[in-house]
Amino acid sequence: MRYYLSLALMLAILWLGLSGVYKPLLFGLGAASVALVVWLTERMEVLGAEHDPATLSWRLLVYWAWLVGQVILSNIAVARAVLDPRRIQPTLIEVPVRQHTNVGRVTYANSITLTPGTVTTWLASDSDRAQVHALLADAVEGLETDAMGRRVQWLEGKPR
Repeated sequence: MRYYLSLALMLAILWLGLSGVYKPLLFGLGAASVALVVWLTERMEVLGAEHDPATLSWRLLVYWAWLVGQVILSNIAVARAVLDPRRIQPTLIEVPVRQHTNVGRVTYANSITLTPGTVTTWLASDSDRAQVHALLADAVEGLETDAMGRRVQWLEGKPR
């Protein structure tokens, strides 16, 4: 039950923060959508100790802030490449995936994809590698340093 309450609380806070409109009808719709998501999560049996939103709470906010900064920096780099196409050097590389949980692995792959100029093209649950397409050489260097991978491990609470 604790997992469902922490999920409902986190979803409600996220919904309130993103909606910006605080009227009774929208409160009701928000509560209904949170209840629907919690019910679907229970029906799919995907919530448990590994997926507990409360374990990520403050770390998740710090990680999101860092990720937003990376997205902004990558946007600038891709915009420069558009203005000077000589910078574009498409590359397909494999990067190590050192996260301990499936949620951490997917978070890492999605974070790579959210960053402009990079796309995770392949991630298998039984492999310790992911395939990534990078548009710029700087992005390849950034992936090879594994800074994002270490951040996701920190987010999991289990650095290596």
